[in-house]
Amino acid sequence: MAKWLLIDGFNLAYRCFFAIPELTRADGFPTNALHGWVKSVWKLEDQERPDGVVAFFDLGGSQDRLALLPEYKAQREEMPEALERQLPYVRSLTKAMGLVGVEQEGVESDDLLASQAVALGQAGHDVLIVSSDKDFAQIVDDRVQIMLPPPSANPKLGWRLLTATGVLEKFGVPPTQIADYLALVGDASDNIPGLEGVGPKTAAKWLQQFGSLDGVLAAAAELKPERFQAAIATRADALRLNRRLTTLNLTLPTRPAVRAEPDVSELFRLLGELEMKNCLAEAQKRYTQRELF
Repeated sequence: MAKWLLIDGFNLAYRCFFAIPELTRADGFPTNALHGWVKSVWKLEDQERPDGVVAFFDLGGSQDRLALLPEYKAQREEMPEALERQLPYVRSLTKAMGLVGVEQEGVESDDLLASQAVALGQAGHDVLIVSSDKDFAQIVDDRVQIMLPPPSANPKLGWRLLTATGVLEKFGVPPTQIADYLALVGDASDNIPGLEGVGPKTAAKWLQQFGSLDGVLAAAAELKPERFQAAIATRADALRLNRRLTTLNLTLPTRPAVRAEPDVSELFRLLGELEMKNCLAEAQKRYTQRELF
């Protein structure tokens, strides 16, 4: 079977934008995220040798989750204008490099990516999810794993693999309990409020003891510390709602597992238009002298 890289597009684009010092074309058009995007994809392709790469992008967010919680992700700051201006080129470069780009209006890209990952894994393929989003930890198994980006504080560590064992070590619970775990602790990045005062260690301890969020709710009178007993009972419906928000939708349509081919002439044209001279020079070697890579 094949190995697939599934890229959380905006997650990687944001990282590239903030990780690389300001770079611009001669007319002032920003290109820092674009340099980072191209270099990151090449680095991952060289390191992992995938049979195919698919990048997923958001188009309008999750209408299902907004219907459940209108405040979902409402706290997020507006995308920096300099990054927003580069996104059309991120998409164009993605296609020209031979990466499949996937997006769907009103559907969160996390759900599209997760559905594709699980379907590929069930078909016997190996899948690496390129993202720092902890939501994806809930679908990690023997076939589906996560490629975590280099930490900002220590970029020399490089890209790191998060396995099912790693999920347990990182969160204190296995992948099957991640959605319940996030329901209890909350997720500030998505504006999902957890149970006030409950941190990662307490949530993991409860789930280890009672098996699931439902088990924790049923055992409210037994919880330690005792100060949470009344709060759990009072917030039971809100915590169940949290779990619906934190659980990835794995029922969405998927793409056939077919590798796309690069449009080399278009890639060269785009890199030239963007005045990304170093990337263009490397691309000319990569796509005309593939035996060197």
